[in-house]
Amino acid sequence: MMNNGVNNETQLLHAQGICKSFAGIPVLQNVSLNVLSGEVHALVGENGAGKSTLMNILAGVIKPDSGDITLEGQLFHGFASASAARDLGIAMVFQERSLFGPLSVAENIFAGRQPVRDLGYIDRRRLRRQALSFLSQVAPEVSPDNPVDSLAPSQQQMVEIAKALSLQARLIIFDEPTAALSATETEKLFGVIQDLKRKGVGIIYISHRLEEVFRLADRVTVLKDGIGQGTLHVTDATPEELIRRMVGRDLAAVDQTRVRQPGPVLLEVRNYNDPEGMPAGKPILRNITIKARTHEIVGLAGLTGAGRTELALTLFGARRRGSGEFLLNGRPHHPSSPADAISSGLGYLTEDRKEFGLFLEMSISRNICVSSLKNFGSAWYRDSQERSVADDYRQQFRIASRHSGQEVGRLSGGNQQKTLLARWLLVQPCVLMADEPTRGVDVGAKAELHQLLRDYAQKGSAVIVISSELPELLALSDRIYVMRSGRIAAELHRHEATEESVMRLATLELV
Repeated sequence: MMNNGVNNETQLLHAQGICKSFAGIPVLQNVSLNVLSGEVHALVGENGAGKSTLMNILAGVIKPDSGDITLEGQLFHGFASASAARDLGIAMVFQERSLFGPLSVAENIFAGRQPVRDLGYIDRRRLRRQALSFLSQVAPEVSPDNPVDSLAPSQQQMVEIAKALSLQARLIIFDEPTAALSATETEKLFGVIQDLKRKGVGIIYISHRLEEVFRLADRVTVLKDGIGQGTLHVTDATPEELIRRMVGRDLAAVDQTRVRQPGPVLLEVRNYNDPEGMPAGKPILRNITIKARTHEIVGLAGLTGAGRTELALTLFGARRRGSGEFLLNGRPHHPSSPADAISSGLGYLTEDRKEFGLFLEMSISRNICVSSLKNFGSAWYRDSQERSVADDYRQQFRIASRHSGQEVGRLSGGNQQKTLLARWLLVQPCVLMADEPTRGVDVGAKAELHQLLRDYAQKGSAVIVISSELPELLALSDRIYVMRSGRIAAELHRHEATEESVMRLATLELV
């Protein structure tokens, strides 16, 4: 473990006996956590284990039912508000982005804290200059003048991180910070965290990616079903030990030697080119030719901005179409809208479930069944049918919730993702495009979702997976198309694809 030059025996925060229930259902039961100055303390557990609830208590978003929090020797029975916690030096980078889309990047970074001139007017020059100083650490390519809703999800996440840095906090909580980040952005974040450690800042780091935990953390605390399962020094832990504490079982090994036998072509794109006049700053698709067959999982690899999501959105009728041929089941495919694409047998699981995938105020059952309502008969009979179907998926996908009538917005990010995937498996498209299908999902659920995608392909459909996690693509895909700068750089079959070969093709200039 790196020596950061800080006395790591200095206790920064100690939370003891934290309990919290919602509607009588215990979410946290007598949980304790202590963080030292200059330490990265990882917090791991399955979706619904209580991690985000505990962090929201530490960040002042909600109050505990009981328990104490000691911050640098000062005792609290919970913080009065998020602003009170911020004033005490606690900042949080939320998993689900909490930015104001129409406002500029600079206005978001300093929301409620804008520098002002003598007469109370916002000092725009100073605001921009200060925002640039924090953006330069994590996202120098982002302009402080751009509205946040014009940015990609990964760039919005970097703005969240810049906002936390601007608070000059003593303790920063990162809740799944790399879920939407590219490999390059992730490395920038890791550098920022190491710098914060050297300055004596305490870090609480929540992640489902155990490789990040072993790379960054000094200690790790495990939660399961709202109960602490112990704290370990990372040097004394193994991935297998953490998984057993998180899920209460060993994960079944996947037989990587099993090969699906592809059948006829279901989806084909021939020499596709975007039209002129596409939005500036976005990847322009050129000379795209791909195929997806029955019983097959096809991966789309590439760096952020390579054009993977743009290709999926074009096929799904959510993006202006240019020249070239799209064939679905051997017939021309020209969707004018997502509804057209769905009726033709194409599904798209979006990378941004909160913004474009789910109806957060609606129930789990309605979110699962919303694209299949025509199959549920008359309206007066529909609710009971929806609940029955949703309950089946809740059990199959292990969606942690009180009941199928619970609002999706109250679920953890991973359980929201499971709900969205359940919707598409209920629709049963002949081609399912899954964009970052396990983003924000714990290791146990990730293995289960991978198997669901394999099973779905095995039944005769085609699955196209877009993922920024190369191990995920390599584990799932029969073939991988590597994209770079809006073009197909190469096609790799399962036996010839490695992390090194994919990254080389994704980063080298195309001839």
